[in-house]
Amino acid sequence: MIPIRNRKKTLQVTVDEMRSFSFAYVEKYAPSKQQLKTYLLKKYMKLSASDTRKKDVNKLIDIVLSDLEKNKFINDQFYSESKAKSMVQRGHSLNKIRNYLMGKGINQEFIKNTVNKIREDNSDQDFFSAIKICKKKRIGPARAEDNRTLFYKKDISLLARNGFDFETSKKVMDIEKEEFLKIINLL
Repeated sequence: MIPIRNRKKTLQVTVDEMRSFSFAYVEKYAPSKQQLKTYLLKKYMKLSASDTRKKDVNKLIDIVLSDLEKNKFINDQFYSESKAKSMVQRGHSLNKIRNYLMGKGINQEFIKNTVNKIREDNSDQDFFSAIKICKKKRIGPARAEDNRTLFYKKDISLLARNGFDFETSKKVMDIEKEEFLKIINLL
């Protein structure tokens, strides 16, 4: 049986340990600042002895995070733009992108800038994203003509669950099959 050592860790050892955990996590996942903070908090509260307080651990994590941010290992603005770009390519709506980034703890200012940048690039981004969803899920204009009216409500609700507003969903659902195929070829 291996004896358990009760040794006190110094502050510098703890910070260095957190920094090494952070580097490994950042290298593997490229997280947002909030994701990294949550990871470190869970990891360190699991590893640390019961006598450490959550407030002390939070202070140490904030020190490590500010150091990583200063050295540009984590950057929430870059994270926001890169995630939004990949989500746009997959056909997600602006509402879904905004909610995803809020869930990841990104600053409201960064989210607003990212969404505005997407709108500048393409003023009707939600329309084209909805077209991509229709193609991917084979709904709306991608369905056979005789089934479109039967599944109209189901298709509208699927678009709504993906974050599209009613006007955009209705606009996409009312497209003729030939026009839909032309738009798909352009995308």
